[in-house]
Amino acid sequence: MDSVQVRLLREDDLQSAERASAVTFLEANRRSRRVSEPEIEPRSASVSKQWIDRIRFFLAVDPGGCWVAADGDDVIGFGISQNRGRVWFLATYGVLPEHQGMGIGKRLMDAVLAHSAGRQGMFISSVHPGATRRYRLAGFSLYPLMWMVGTVDRSTLPVVAGIREGQVSDLEWMDRLDQDLRGAGHGPDHGYMLDTLRLVVSRAKSRPGYAYIDDQGRGVLLAAAHPETAQNLLWEALASSRGDTAVNSITTANEWAVDVGLAARLDIGQEGYLAVRGMKAPAPYLASGHFL
Repeated sequence: MDSVQVRLLREDDLQSAERASAVTFLEANRRSRRVSEPEIEPRSASVSKQWIDRIRFFLAVDPGGCWVAADGDDVIGFGISQNRGRVWFLATYGVLPEHQGMGIGKRLMDAVLAHSAGRQGMFISSVHPGATRRYRLAGFSLYPLMWMVGTVDRSTLPVVAGIREGQVSDLEWMDRLDQDLRGAGHGPDHGYMLDTLRLVVSRAKSRPGYAYIDDQGRGVLLAAAHPETAQNLLWEALASSRGDTAVNSITTANEWAVDVGLAARLDIGQEGYLAVRGMKAPAPYLASGHFL
C-alpha cells in the first residue's frame, strides 16, 4: 500500500471522506445486525449532509486532529479527533472494508493519538475486534455500553418540574459542569449543538444538568450534577419521543438511566464500549457519539 498517504484532512476531501464513512459504517452495521433487528439502510442525503457539516466544523475548530488515508484523490480511511482543554476525543474513525487489515487503521490511529499530546481521552468504540485491540494497546480502558430501545409507554411518564428550554446564556455554567464531570468543557461544541439540537436544562436545588435532544426526541448528550436531575432530564427526552426511541451510551456508572428506561417499558441491550484514558467514565452522564 505504498500509494496510500496518511495526511491532514482538507476541505476538498469532505465529500470523498463522507462516502468512505457511509460505506464503512453500513458494512459494519450490517455485520453486527441481530436477526431480530430491521435491515440496515444506507445513509439518507440529509444524514450525509449532517456528517459533512459536522466534520467541517471540527476542521475549522481543531484541524490538527482531522486525518485521512488517501489513495490518490480517493479517501479510503479517516480519523477525526479533537482537543478540548485537557480532554481529547475521537469523533469518528474507520477504513473502507476492502482496505482493512493492511496497517492503514494503525497509521491513522497513530496520527490522531499523536495529536492528543498525552491528554485524557474518551470515545465510543464499536465491537470490531481489530479496533478494540488497537484501543486497548493504546492505553484505553474499555467500559461495556448498554442501550435501551423501544416505544415509550406514555402512561409511565411522570410529571417533571424544573425543566426549561436552554439558551446561549446557559452555556457558561454547562461548561463548568462538563469540567467537573469529564475534566474539560465542550467549549465550541455547545454552540454547534445548540444550533442543531433542542437543549433542555435544569437548575433545581443547585443540582444543574442539561440534555440535548434530536428531532426524533432522542437524548443525544446528557450531563448532570446529581442522578435525580439526570433522571428528570431523561424523562423529558423520552416524553419528546415519537415512536421507537433509544437511550444510548449507558455505562454501569449510570444505572439511573437503566432504571428510567425500564420504567418507560424499554428493552435493554449491550453493544460497544466507552473507551477512556486517564479518567473515569463520567457520571451522571450519557456521552454523545460525536462530541463525547
